[in-house]
Amino acid sequence: MFSTGFILAGLGHRFNWYELPSGIVIGASIVFLLAYLLYAEVLKENAYLSRTIEVQNNQKVVDTGLYGIIRHPMYTSTLLLILSTPLVLGSIYSFLIFLAYPFIIAKRIKNEEKFLEKELEGYLEYKQKVKYRLIPFIW
Repeated sequence: MFSTGFILAGLGHRFNWYELPSGIVIGASIVFLLAYLLYAEVLKENAYLSRTIEVQNNQKVVDTGLYGIIRHPMYTSTLLLILSTPLVLGSIYSFLIFLAYPFIIAKRIKNEEKFLEKELEGYLEYKQKVKYRLIPFIW
């Protein structure tokens, strides 16, 4: 998905297939920068972050800061980063390809939560306390 999206963005720029309005590119650039700051905050708040779904020794549920609002702020930030990138590059075609990413993340979150419910003490209580996974008041 990523390779195809970036190649398409490059080809689109090279052959001038379509040019997004500058307002969209600027708006997407702002979203990208804010998402990057959000990602940095998530890294600061949760020392247990990992690329793989695992429970580390002595891991505790993080339920403060961003984790007190949504259960997966790292995925929220990556979602914003991934979806804004093709728009920053000016490629609507890449954006359409990158729209697969939210579905991939949703599936990963469901699998991760099943695992954490079984393996991480206090995660069920955390799910009851923090209702939303990615977007406050939506999902």
